[in-house]
Amino acid sequence: MKKLPAFVLVSFLFFSACDAPPAAPPPSGTQPTPLEPASVSETPEPTLEPIPLPAGYGVDGGWFELYFTDPFNPLAGQQTGGVDGPLVAAIDSARLSVDVAVYSLSLNSVRDALIRAHKRGARVRVVMESDNLDRSDPQRIKDAGIPILGDRREGLMHNKFVVIDGSEVWTGSMNFTDSGAYLDNNSLMRIRSVKMAENFTKEFNEMFIDDKFGDHTVAETPHPLLTINGTEIETYFSPDDGVQSRFVELVNSARQSIYFMAFSFTSDPIGEAVRARAMNGVTVAGVMDEGQVNSNVGTEFDPFSQMGLSVYRDGNDGQMHHKVMVIDENIVIFGSYNFTNSAETRNDETLLVIYSERIAKEFIAEFQRVYGRSK
Repeated sequence: MKKLPAFVLVSFLFFSACDAPPAAPPPSGTQPTPLEPASVSETPEPTLEPIPLPAGYGVDGGWFELYFTDPFNPLAGQQTGGVDGPLVAAIDSARLSVDVAVYSLSLNSVRDALIRAHKRGARVRVVMESDNLDRSDPQRIKDAGIPILGDRREGLMHNKFVVIDGSEVWTGSMNFTDSGAYLDNNSLMRIRSVKMAENFTKEFNEMFIDDKFGDHTVAETPHPLLTINGTEIETYFSPDDGVQSRFVELVNSARQSIYFMAFSFTSDPIGEAVRARAMNGVTVAGVMDEGQVNSNVGTEFDPFSQMGLSVYRDGNDGQMHHKVMVIDENIVIFGSYNFTNSAETRNDETLLVIYSERIAKEFIAEFQRVYGRSK
């Protein structure tokens, strides 16, 4: 039995009063000794406004919106009222263009929104993993006259992002599938920024126009480090940007806490860095997808458990599909990038690093929900 580390639990209760309560309280048990919290900025970031969703969680920060799925919500089984709703509304508001790079697509709501955008004259383009192109929804999109390009290679086109009108980006861990939006634990973030859109458009065009995927791509992100309304964001695309080395640097910088949710975690360098910080007194807690723990060769779950760290299997019958790490409650690392060698060397992936206490608090609230059901 376990209990969420006290530092995280206090933060969740204090900063997420406007959020829906977790589906179940964390089980009781022992806990690591909490460390002193990080210093708080003298000019705290503005309060986030809740975005009510029947089957999900959402907050509005002005230049961004952040959403999490809610697979334990009774409406999730009806596949309605989830985080695909705001995405569809954004696609419906597109006037000029919609570019989509997604591993898999089976959400009728997104499919129909893309077809509507195409019919009203917006330029719609899609890049997908070739293995998933023969499904009914991509075929419906192609039949409507929307161009779709598959990667046609052994590695995965594993991105999950949308660029709308060259002015906003939607990205996260969520595939645009029924299970991704309603059965699995996932994140989806909307970022209103022309420069961020330029980053993702450049990556999209490398695939769609230049036909370069995986290790054939080059590091040409226009704005790898951005500041949006005072918040610093680093943008990385794998495998061209050397994501793993930067990931390890960030883990090595941890002084107080590391909290992670990892669908697949087999990267020895990242795992070793986390364990090294734990040995130096950093609080570590995590949740990993049970199916991946049981099937992965070389999973980091075993050495975490052998070391006695608070790392557990998830309790969701669907997938715990997050790929996120929060460091010292003010650095968030997330995207499509699983903590694996394939993500580093073969797959087309996205990773963002956001330096923001208020965004970190929302991811910690999601961590609390997932951790509370882990086993």
